[in-house]
Amino acid sequence: MSSLDITRVEREPDPDKRAWDAQRPPELDLIRDCVHCGFCLPTCPSYAVFEDEMDSPRGRILLMRIGHEGGAEISPEMVTHFDRCLGCMACVTACPSGVQYDRLIERTRPQLERQTDRPWHQRALRRAVFELFTHPGRLRALAPFMALESRLGLMERLAGLSLVQRSPLLRLMLALAPDVPARAAVRRLPAVVKPRSAARGRIAFMQGCVQRVWFSDVNAATVRVLAAEGFEVHTKAQPRCCGALIMHSGVEDEALDLARATIAAYEDYDAIVTNVAGCGSAMKDYAHMLSDDPAWASRAEAFSAKVRDIHEILAEHEPRTQRHPLALKVAYHDACHLAHAQGVREPPREVLRSIPGLELVEPAEWELCCGSAGIYNVMQPEAAGKLGARKAANLRATGAQVIAAANPGCTMQIAAHLDGDAIPVVHPIELLDRSLRGGSAQDLLR
Repeated sequence: MSSLDITRVEREPDPDKRAWDAQRPPELDLIRDCVHCGFCLPTCPSYAVFEDEMDSPRGRILLMRIGHEGGAEISPEMVTHFDRCLGCMACVTACPSGVQYDRLIERTRPQLERQTDRPWHQRALRRAVFELFTHPGRLRALAPFMALESRLGLMERLAGLSLVQRSPLLRLMLALAPDVPARAAVRRLPAVVKPRSAARGRIAFMQGCVQRVWFSDVNAATVRVLAAEGFEVHTKAQPRCCGALIMHSGVEDEALDLARATIAAYEDYDAIVTNVAGCGSAMKDYAHMLSDDPAWASRAEAFSAKVRDIHEILAEHEPRTQRHPLALKVAYHDACHLAHAQGVREPPREVLRSIPGLELVEPAEWELCCGSAGIYNVMQPEAAGKLGARKAANLRATGAQVIAAANPGCTMQIAAHLDGDAIPVVHPIELLDRSLRGGSAQDLLR
């Protein structure tokens, strides 16, 4: 059990003081929905790692309730337990009472950011992550150096240094770095791609931050698939980011500015499509995020209603383009912000099953997070490392030749924990694109 004195729940309220400020605190009505049944515990990754009641969803909900009491303060222990939450929302899927933990944690994290003073090294690391990974232009500037490093094998040499060996964070960051081709520095998608069959709609494709640079092949494949299936696809360079990464970290004001910019840029299309689980989760949540803003609430609601994950929009329409065989055994990994936050589990499987010759296999503990979780694997490297190793072991145990994952963070996290196994980790849409174009399965395995 935690060292927190949970008997504070019973104290008489003091109307003069609360831990939470008046700006969108976690709602008491939602907090009261939790009956502390424990169904969330087996699916909670932080509880699996730390084995502490306060690192479970029901434990954190208790802390949220304490924050509403008279005399309550945000203690360092509270911050620790909230920071250990991955925000994977597996508890939302598991909860028989329909507790909206996603809404609760979304409102709690900005409270921590506004009212607590983190150690300088935490503040610096968080800001460095946000200033790099939410800016595609800065990622493009890194691409040639990453491509050169891949050719020279510098990462392997750095990994052998004693300083790196002593630091879980440095080891993990070196392991996470993907192989990025030099062309990523200059590659751009066309502004408009016309449909290759009878038009089904005019859609906007949200490219993502990391995805558009380090995983540009996924975006190119996505546009080809959408055009082949009859969609006119529009892409834009701006806004640079939908706000997902910083929103899920509690940096509310900056995230809301990016949300408004994204709505303004894309609201006039028939649908807004994304191939990144985290981006889709955030954009579908704009209606809730901006519900208190009279100038944007209705626009946000209309926008969120049009957001579709790439697998969803394909599942909503009958296939038009012939699928060619791919003789592959593929394990599908459920990205948390797709399976739990968006509730999208079957459409990616439908996409993969539509490919002739492809055998789809399911790993154990599908509901358990891989440990990527936005910036979690940077801020909590030891816990993330344990979860990554557990996820990779479950995926390897399927005997799959290829792993399919629909989120760049998951892709990097899983690849980093495969212990040298040469199992490609690809987006499901890359497999579908290969099938539509009659590509070879063996080329993927080389």
